[in-house]
This record gives sequence, structure tokens and C-alpha cells, in this order.
Amino acid sequence: MAFYKSKKFKYIKNLLIGIGASIVMLGALGKINAYPWGSMAITAGLTTEAIIFFILGILPPEETYYWEKLYPGLNDYHAQISPLTAGPGQGLDPNFVQNSLQEMLKELQTMSRSLASLKALQEVDFSKTKDHLKAVDDFYAKVVETMQVISETAEDTKQYREALSALNRNLAALNSVYGNVLSAFRSGLANV
Repeated sequence: MAFYKSKKFKYIKNLLIGIGASIVMLGALGKINAYPWGSMAITAGLTTEAIIFFILGILPPEETYYWEKLYPGLNDYHAQISPLTAGPGQGLDPNFVQNSLQEMLKELQTMSRSLASLKALQEVDFSKTKDHLKAVDDFYAKVVETMQVISETAEDTKQYREALSALNRNLAALNSVYGNVLSAFRSGLANV
């Protein structure tokens, strides 16, 4: 294995890129604030980054896929890999292709049934959600209706209280008049 593919090299490479970038940022900060070390720091950081990018340009690109694990011989140009359509004999075998297509069709039919089942489950779930939303909406309508009845009842209660207050005032006035009549009647009997 080449050194540039090792974990140690990748770690050092990432470390140098990070250090170079941080020096560039500090240098830019120094230049913006006109510090005397700003020019030197930005020059050092940009030089470090230039060297790193030069090295990265020389190195071959890193493979980020692993198809060769699934298809052995894929990374070897001279490997003898028979085509998918090739059956036991040389060239195109119609029976092999037909059998492969039939197997693929069976898999697609199974997947289609699975998707239909999932769709049915989804519709059931959404229909229940629709029922729940309707029940909540009905409940809310009843709460609004109840609040209106309570509001009307409060108005009736207010009128009832006002009527009772008026009745109490009238009874007090009537008691006063009755008391005066009784007093006059008693004093008239006493004089006789």
C-alpha cells in the first residue's frame, strides 16, 4: 500500500490543510486590522496552502467507492469478466436471458404487491386521521355553542339580579309605607 493511502498520511494532510487555513485567516485578520505581523502571517498561510494543493494535485484521486468488492476484477483492466448476459456457453444465451428476465419480473410483481399493501395501509391511516379531525371539529363546534349559551345565560343572570334588586327596593319601600300605616292606625286607636 502506498504511503499516501495510509491513515497517517491522511491525518497529516488534513492537519496541514487546517493549520494553513487558520494561518491564512489570522493573516487576513492581521491585514484588516493593520497589525505588523499580518503580511507575514498571510504570506506563510498562503504559501502553506499552495504547497499542500500542489502535493494534492500530484497525488492520484482517492477512490471513494468500493465496487471492486462487489465485482472482483473491476479494478483490473485485463481481468476476464464475462458479461451478465453470457450464459454457460460463449456469447449471448437466449435461455439464460429469458430466465433472468422472468426472475426479475417475479421480483417486480412482488414489489408491486408490497407497494399496493403499503398504499392501502397509508389510506387506512389517513382515513382514521380524517375521522379524528372531524371529531375534533365537531367537539370544537359544540364548545363554541356551549360558550354562546353560557354567554346568553350570563346576560339573563344579570337581568335577573337587576330585577331582584328592584324588587328588594320596592319591598323596602312597601314595608316603610306599611309600617307608617300601622303606626297611624295604632295612634288612631290609642286616641279613641
